[in-house]
Amino acid sequence: MAHCVFIDGAAGTTGIEIAERLEGREEFDIVRLNEAERKDRDCRRTALNFADFVILCLPDDAARDAVSMIEANSKTRIIDASSAHRTGSGWIYGFPELVGTKAVESARKVSNPGCYPTGFLALVAPLVRAGLLPRSWPYSVHAVSGYSGGGKALIERFGEERDIAFRSYGLSLDHKHLPEMQSKAGLDHAPVFSPAVVPAMRGMIVEVPVPVAAMRNAASPAVLREELSRYYADAPLVRVHRDNPDELLLREGAEATDRLDLFVFGGPDEKAARLVAMLDNLGKGASGAAVQSLNLMAGCDPLAGLRI
Repeated sequence: MAHCVFIDGAAGTTGIEIAERLEGREEFDIVRLNEAERKDRDCRRTALNFADFVILCLPDDAARDAVSMIEANSKTRIIDASSAHRTGSGWIYGFPELVGTKAVESARKVSNPGCYPTGFLALVAPLVRAGLLPRSWPYSVHAVSGYSGGGKALIERFGEERDIAFRSYGLSLDHKHLPEMQSKAGLDHAPVFSPAVVPAMRGMIVEVPVPVAAMRNAASPAVLREELSRYYADAPLVRVHRDNPDELLLREGAEATDRLDLFVFGGPDEKAARLVAMLDNLGKGASGAAVQSLNLMAGCDPLAGLRI
């Protein structure tokens, strides 16, 4: 029997991609509301409580409101793609490579990781857990993303303002991803986060500079790379590269992917490292992650509907 899925916010970028990935899959029946029904609170409430699985592709406040409409005794299981519940009590963080597949499989409420935190945490969290990087260090994160991560407004802006080559933002140093980064990596301090947007539809590079020589009890770049390779050895979506390229590129017309590529660059004296993650901000950074969690929660092939 097919599982009933309701995507609340299906008209947004993330919701559209999730719906496309579920199209034609016999395991799922999609609940669809017309435009008038999407604006009708009672219609949404009925759909939220009728579905086996609800995927929330909404702004944070709207996501909290949607959760409040789901009755306590409802059978509905939730995947929230907003940032509203990523550090919330009772929510499982939807990053199975970090929290374990069984935790996601059995969860009633799953919070989708943010796109930038996916890259940062994939690099830093396993190394802090292993004691190879200090949890007390004030880490910095430099990252660039395709403009699709900003939703319809930013997509339209990049379409209209053709002269934008680079957009730096988060300059108030209070980006909403910071609590998630600190909490899920187990750090004493929130990192200094420097996000930017470039004129490409999709794609993302996240970099964490590591001054090994200045840190207490930090491992060499070679050891960091080996630990990441060991940690992700059985993770089909994650690849830790051993032969590092001379450059990393984001291309304007890049194809969609759910892969997560990790690099550890080290100098000849191994006194410093650059930890780098490359991913699709709409893939493993958003829609792909939601579909991966849905597959696990529904007992389906974990890689079904994903682009590897």
